[in-house]
Amino acid sequence: MVQEALTAIVQTLRGIGAALRSQPRIVLAAVAAVTVFNLLAPIAILSVARKPVDFFTFNPWLRRLPEYLASSEPLEKKVSFLSSMALGWASADNAQGEGVEWSFVLDVPTLGRILLTSLVFGTFFALWFYRRSQGAAGEAGFSAARPAGIAGAVTSVVGLTTGPCSLSGCGVPVLPVLALAFTGLSSGTLSLVSQLSRVSFVVILSLMTVGILWLGWKAGSAPRPPPSVSPDSGVSGIGAPTVGRT
Repeated sequence: MVQEALTAIVQTLRGIGAALRSQPRIVLAAVAAVTVFNLLAPIAILSVARKPVDFFTFNPWLRRLPEYLASSEPLEKKVSFLSSMALGWASADNAQGEGVEWSFVLDVPTLGRILLTSLVFGTFFALWFYRRSQGAAGEAGFSAARPAGIAGAVTSVVGLTTGPCSLSGCGVPVLPVLALAFTGLSSGTLSLVSQLSRVSFVVILSLMTVGILWLGWKAGSAPRPPPSVSPDSGVSGIGAPTVGRT
């Protein structure tokens, strides 16, 4: 039983590795597309649902990052600070111009979730195209894998959160982007949307991971194509027989 499990793991990893080596452009394109989508979609959603964005900036403190890393500050404090540091933010002032209508803060945890999501989907699509090149288009469930992956990539934005007043200090708790788009809802409904957002993100990522493992296992079980041999390689039995001169 243990041996079979180890064999399946090795087979799955072999399939994933082969797909990543075979489809580097697909990986890069998918990672870039999902990353850009997850960065821009929250701003677009809030601009449409609430008020158009009118301010964007990167954290001006970032220019001091090399100096801070080289300082004598204890390593634990550095890690604690950097792990929650804001990298940039976009916002829109309210109609009265006396406060922030909404703001989307890109911090290190949010960027980490975006990159993790992008890598998962990049691996998924690399495996999908690799299996298609192996002639697996007729397999049960294969035809639905790509649309499911695209839908998962699009809906991955539901897990992104933002602090609507974290820059102005009004103390409003962190909310999902979709919840912030409808802040006229009751606090109980917002809390429910917040929980559903976190659960949905975990479910989406889990389903895509299962898809990667399945495609990787199938890719690893496919026979490898025989190595190509040049007719001029001189290997016995390959190509036309050589006739010696008398």
